[in-house]
Amino acid sequence: MKILLLGEYSRLHNSLKEGLLALGHEVTLVGTGDSFKNFPVDLSFEPKLTTKNWFFTFLKKVVFKLTNLNLEETEKGIRFYFLLPKLKNYDVVQLINSNAIETHPSWSIKLLNKLFSKNKNWILLICGDETSVVDALLDKKLSYSILTPYFEKQVPANYFDYSLKYTKPNYRKLYAFVSQNVSQIITSDFDYKLPLDSLNIKNTFLPNPINTDLIDYVEPAIHEKALIFLGINKKNAFKKGIPFFEKAVEIIKQKYPSKVEIIITENVPYQEYIQLYNQAHIVLDMVYAYDQGYNALEAMVKGKVVFTGAEKEFMEYYQLTERVCVNALPDVDYLVQELSFLIENPEEIINISKRARAFIEKEHHYVTIAQKYVDVWSKK
Repeated sequence: MKILLLGEYSRLHNSLKEGLLALGHEVTLVGTGDSFKNFPVDLSFEPKLTTKNWFFTFLKKVVFKLTNLNLEETEKGIRFYFLLPKLKNYDVVQLINSNAIETHPSWSIKLLNKLFSKNKNWILLICGDETSVVDALLDKKLSYSILTPYFEKQVPANYFDYSLKYTKPNYRKLYAFVSQNVSQIITSDFDYKLPLDSLNIKNTFLPNPINTDLIDYVEPAIHEKALIFLGINKKNAFKKGIPFFEKAVEIIKQKYPSKVEIIITENVPYQEYIQLYNQAHIVLDMVYAYDQGYNALEAMVKGKVVFTGAEKEFMEYYQLTERVCVNALPDVDYLVQELSFLIENPEEIINISKRARAFIEKEHHYVTIAQKYVDVWSKK
């Protein structure tokens, strides 16, 4: 099978590609690298002029201020247009988002129309912000979500512009075009499946693929101090509930000055991020979540104890009776209590670590998940 994967935000498509290649399929991954994360792609439409050239970077700011036109989006669209001759005769085209090309929505529709006309089966993967997901969250279909800080006015409303843009008419039109043309909608975890289910939108849930062959398990060796890692992406900090973690670790530092070491990073490239948290025993990932995202899963496969989403829907689906991670809640006292328990009971860090690795190998193995994708794509 010849497969085109369009877009990359978390390494999901890279791991899926590795699984598909192991199964003998031909795969091309097209994307921008997602800014500072710099994910590998086969064909790139990265906007180099408007992000790396000082003159065009300055011009981009001036034009946006005067006209509200984003020249970076324009550049992505132009670069993708010139890739189109190479993107044909694929058996499957999977978009990581309705806005996978990341250009002006009206341009996206025209470019996708050209792309779809040259290829066969089109799939929409929902693994992040999307029109249908944001609609459900705005309707408060879930008890809490990445929009909780928006409802509680914890930060200015414009902080949520990226998520809320999906509710604007031009993005709605783009989502409608994509969702009406694809044969399948796939969701990657419960943070996207639950919102779509609440709106009665048919979707197929396929867990994130993790390449366990590339990631070694290291059993936590806890000597004098427990090492806690908090990696912050400033753009998404409030949406993830990071302030709860920041307050919790400040209390933990005061409570256990000789028993813990805290590592905090901000906006570092993916590879550097991985290297920094390799030494940690505990990783603080996300509060506003029902399931684990990609960073959490990669930390779990390494044997980290991860504070992330692990709500009852997750526990019930996988029929878990013991914790493979810690369900993080938007409650500082609760987080301090859970961290304190682990610091005072280091053997539990080791127990959760072992269960986390076993869970990923069983439920998220990249080749097993890749085959599930192929099975879904093959449905008529």
